[in-house]
Amino acid sequence: MTLAILCSGQGPQGPQMFALTGDAPRAAALFSHAAMLLGGHDPRDMAQSADDAALHRNRNGQILCAVQALAAKMSLGDAWPRELIVAGYSVGEVAAWSVAGLVEPTATLDLVARRAEAMDAASEPGDGLLFVRGLARDTIEELCRRHDAAIAIVNPGDAYLLGGSGPGLDALGNEAKSKGASRVVRAGVNVASHTARLSAASTAFRAILDRAPVTAPAVGVRLLSGIDGSAVLDVRSGLCKLAAQISQTVEWAACLDACVEAGATGFLELGPGRALAVMATIAHPGIPARSLADFRTLQGVRTWLGARLG
Repeated sequence: MTLAILCSGQGPQGPQMFALTGDAPRAAALFSHAAMLLGGHDPRDMAQSADDAALHRNRNGQILCAVQALAAKMSLGDAWPRELIVAGYSVGEVAAWSVAGLVEPTATLDLVARRAEAMDAASEPGDGLLFVRGLARDTIEELCRRHDAAIAIVNPGDAYLLGGSGPGLDALGNEAKSKGASRVVRAGVNVASHTARLSAASTAFRAILDRAPVTAPAVGVRLLSGIDGSAVLDVRSGLCKLAAQISQTVEWAACLDACVEAGATGFLELGPGRALAVMATIAHPGIPARSLADFRTLQGVRTWLGARLG
C-alpha cells in the first residue's frame, strides 16, 4: 500500500476534533507548546469550550488544525507504510512539511502562528472565503472578475473557494445562485486566503521560512506543493511555493490527482473533519479514503491500516 496522507485546513474545527489524539501520550508536549501559543489556553479545552467565533479566528483556527495533524502523526506514524505521499490543504500544507519529516513539530506550530499573524496583518476587515459548487470554471472566473474576487482553492467536482471582500462575496454569491450554483455558502475563514489580497503576507512568510530549521524529506516520502500538485524535490523552491501559496490559488484537485499518479492506493485524512476524504472519494472513487473522524479509536485506525498493509 502506498498511503497518501492528507492534512486538513481550517473550517471544521470543533468540540470533537481531538477525540482521538487528545489523550495520546506521544503528543502531550505538542499540546503544551500549542497552549503557550494560544495564550495559555489548552487547545483541547478550547475546542470544547470556546465559542464559534474564537474557534474560527484565523490564528486560533490555524494553530488548532495544525496541532491535530501533528498529534495524529505522532500517534500513528509508526503504523504508516514506508512509502508515503503527503499533501496539505491550505494551512495543512505547513503541517504536511512536518508530517513528511522536514520540520520538527513544535517548530511547525511556531511557523503556523507566524503565518497566521502575517495573514492577519495583510488582511482587510470583512475579507473571507465563499464556497461555490456546480458552476464551470470559466463562469467562476467571470464572476470573480465582476466582483473583485479570486479563486482561492480548486476542489474536485466543480467546487471552489473564492476569496474577496465581504460585500463582494455577498454579491458574487447571489449571482452564482442565479446562474444555477448547487451550493453557495460562506466558509468559516475570515481572511481572503490564497488570493493576491494577501501578497504582503506571502512576502513576510517567505522571510520567516528563510530562518526555519528545515531538513530533507524522509526517504520514501513524496511531499506535494499545493499550488500545482508537483513534488517538492528541492527544499528552497518548495519553501518559495509554500510562502506563495498564501496569495496564490491552491489547486487541490490537481494535488489529489498527483497522489494517484504517484501510486497512492489509499487516502488517510488527519482531520479535523472529513472534507478531504470526501473530496478524494469524489475525485477517485475506486481508492479507499478515510479520515480519523471516521474512527472511534486510534486502534481502529491502526486496524484499518494493518488490513491494507498485511
